[in-house]
Amino acid sequence: MKFFKITSLYLIISFFIFQSSGFAFQTTGRQYAISGKTMGTFYTIKFISHKSESLSLWEEKVDTLLKEVNRKLSMFDAKSEISLFNKKATGKLVTISPEFYAVILTGKKLYRMTNGAWDASVKPLVDLWGFGTENSTNKIPDPGKIAVALSKVGFNHIAIKGTNAVQKTKPITLDFGSIAKGYGVDAVAKLFTSSGINDVLVEIGGELYASGKNRKGKYWSVGISKPDKIYINQGLYKIIRLDNKAIATSGNYRNFFEIKGKTFSHIIDPKTGFPVDNGIVSASVISQNCTFADGLATALMVMDLKKGIRLVNSLEDTECLIIQKKGQKLLNHASKNFGDLVVK
Repeated sequence: MKFFKITSLYLIISFFIFQSSGFAFQTTGRQYAISGKTMGTFYTIKFISHKSESLSLWEEKVDTLLKEVNRKLSMFDAKSEISLFNKKATGKLVTISPEFYAVILTGKKLYRMTNGAWDASVKPLVDLWGFGTENSTNKIPDPGKIAVALSKVGFNHIAIKGTNAVQKTKPITLDFGSIAKGYGVDAVAKLFTSSGINDVLVEIGGELYASGKNRKGKYWSVGISKPDKIYINQGLYKIIRLDNKAIATSGNYRNFFEIKGKTFSHIIDPKTGFPVDNGIVSASVISQNCTFADGLATALMVMDLKKGIRLVNSLEDTECLIIQKKGQKLLNHASKNFGDLVVK
């Protein structure tokens, strides 16, 4: 089961995890590490424990949990909860799982605060431009087709009924690809912390949550990679520390096509129906949970730069770094307290 196409940005790990490699500096217990595949990408988990841990048991627990997340949110599974919901008739009241309900609630929050820049119903446009689950087209769609696709977009047409039911008030298709990895990160982090392991770093396809401290007794440090179209390992743009926070990055430099020198990226503006064209190449968000950070990072790619920074500055425990390209230069635009997190 996969959430994303192999060529998608979402499969690119945009962070590099930093910490000492040997046990000479170990002060807080033994470090363990496990890794695997999920959502069309890879996951890596590092955790500290004062007792002997079974890695095979933890791998089994993590894989079981992530398979369950797939069963809720995967667009590539015809029997997943989201796929079955998309097949329901407009107006039909649908009882949903607590997990699906939580994602809907986060989506509603993101949709409202970004004035629709984040929209989980943008799939018809993404498919039309060749970036979705359909085949790539590498051409500009007909304006009439864009208008038709736009008429099928609008997360405001999802109505929440009580605490376990929703309904579509208009025929729309949901796709939570922009927050699914973040949700998976949060779920795995909770799996560890609820088991008494509070020093853990969880990463899925570049989205991370860090709890507690590393084996040197310091906050986990992660690097934000330099946005580059050519190859992922082009160096690090910033290194920051995470104090019980999540970080997620969205960018338009991995999944795109070009026509006559103009770049068309996979990030579509839900209001215009066209790929974003605002010079923003990368947006990283640090916040309390990865689901929210994941979605907000996508929204900041779409929003006006100044409005995006203003929004983040109005939020508690949330910071951002937006990278804009002008000519051959990369320009930093950070929230007011982002600098406090920078290691170098």
